[in-house]
Amino acid sequence: MVWQQIYNPVGNMVLSTLLAALPVVVMLVGLGFLHLKAHIAAGAGLVCALLIAILVYGMPADMAGRAAVYGGLTGLLPIGWIVLNIIFLHQLTEQNGSFKILQDSIAGITEDRRIQLLLIAFAFGAFFEGAAGFGTPVAVTAAILIGLGFSPLAASGLSLIANTAPVAFGALGTPVITLAKVHGYDLMEVTAMVGRQLPFFSVLVPFWLIWAFAGRKAMVEIWPAILVTGLSFAIPQYLVSNFIGPELVDIIAAIVSMACLIGFLRVWQPKNIWRSTSLKSRDTSEDTTAKPRAVVAHARADVIRAWTPWAILTVFVFIWGLPPVKAALNGLFAPSFPMTGLHNMIEKVPPVVPQPTKEGAVYVLNLLSATGTGILLSAIVGGLVMKYSPLGLIKQFFKTIWLVRFSLLTIVLMLALGTLTRYSGTDTTLGLAFANTGVFYPFFGTMMGWLGVALTGSDTASNVLFGGMQKVAAEQLGLSPNLMGAANSSGGVMGKMIDAQSIVVASTATRWFNHEGDILRYVFFHSVALATLVGIFVTLQAYVYPFTLMVVK
Repeated sequence: MVWQQIYNPVGNMVLSTLLAALPVVVMLVGLGFLHLKAHIAAGAGLVCALLIAILVYGMPADMAGRAAVYGGLTGLLPIGWIVLNIIFLHQLTEQNGSFKILQDSIAGITEDRRIQLLLIAFAFGAFFEGAAGFGTPVAVTAAILIGLGFSPLAASGLSLIANTAPVAFGALGTPVITLAKVHGYDLMEVTAMVGRQLPFFSVLVPFWLIWAFAGRKAMVEIWPAILVTGLSFAIPQYLVSNFIGPELVDIIAAIVSMACLIGFLRVWQPKNIWRSTSLKSRDTSEDTTAKPRAVVAHARADVIRAWTPWAILTVFVFIWGLPPVKAALNGLFAPSFPMTGLHNMIEKVPPVVPQPTKEGAVYVLNLLSATGTGILLSAIVGGLVMKYSPLGLIKQFFKTIWLVRFSLLTIVLMLALGTLTRYSGTDTTLGLAFANTGVFYPFFGTMMGWLGVALTGSDTASNVLFGGMQKVAAEQLGLSPNLMGAANSSGGVMGKMIDAQSIVVASTATRWFNHEGDILRYVFFHSVALATLVGIFVTLQAYVYPFTLMVVK
């Protein structure tokens, strides 16, 4: 029997919204204030979500349980699979000493920690966001930063802040492509609209990143390098999104940004070298690797060997992200399993959709085409290049599984929570609360996208969740649907730094286990502040000349 979602189960929208938010509040309070371990906080949030879905929203208990299981499976593949294998590669490079040579080679470009952040967290991370997405950039950049001596909180928090502006075009444009495909937007028009919002923040975020790390005065000292980094990313981001398409926006912009920054450093260096690896304020994270040390010069051949595993990773991740490759691998092996008792057994109803629409629930075991598999193969090839034996690789892989076991459990529980909120309709209740804001909708609609990513951990999922609602609300209010569809994605990118799975990825990559609450408390202000700025900018585009000239009707 098909179950229809109810969005105001208690007959009072305010109370229904408060009840819908309760599971997320339980998890965030457990993480951020009660200092619970991440898997315990996620488990508590999941239990609360089950109780709300069954007892308040009337969702059949077996459906609620199946939705949670479905989400947990999604947590293992693709997210958990990415985390496991990137940490496996990092462990291999650490164990054989090549990672230390890589650190020294980066310090050879610049010893200034601020510029290292621009190069690695922002530009290099944007490349991995464009090629793979789904947690890969945070895992890679946080692991490199902790290896360079950054404190655990700095490596985790700053990687999350940096991984914002590229997210809407991550994984070869998947969030925007999905938004257009699922909800009937014109792909080029909505891509162009996103490309008229995010470039402003692509310039702002590098400044924000260095201010968050070292403070205003230290940021001003290197403003030329920051401006070069941001502009050389923002300009290609605008041009590619408006005149080519969404697939290669981040990859092209990131390569141009890295090249421009490295080239600029050949003619300019800061007067004062910033060597501190801890955050300027509130950083009490234990830091045993950040002691000042002389930079060692290595032979060119040794430097090439140290970078080879990461170059191999880049090639594999890029290849695995190409649609033809994914299609070919899925053709070889990608069995699908409709979730019995859940698939097409739940209906979304108006006003969220024009007419009742069944929710699919098919788990696709696309192990071959998963980004994590590309990372695993790159780690194996890199390990063999580093002269590991096959037996040594197997031993290290199982050691890595043991190392990240609680992180994987946390990701499973958090994805179970996020998926359950989708199928029970509690997330839609929250979305409707934003949608009923009238003239202020451009601002709150943007914050809806932020909420969607914070809940689901994915800009793609947020676009699936709220993209249709944005279109309907915009048409009713006389706004451009492309403006609000793009705002959902652009606002969503700022929620990426506080979504639970990204925080777990960061804590795992930096080996700062059980400190997810510390990371959440640090990045929360930055997430809300940046999302608010996006909301204000979208409001200006909606109502204020000359910003209205940017809007794609």
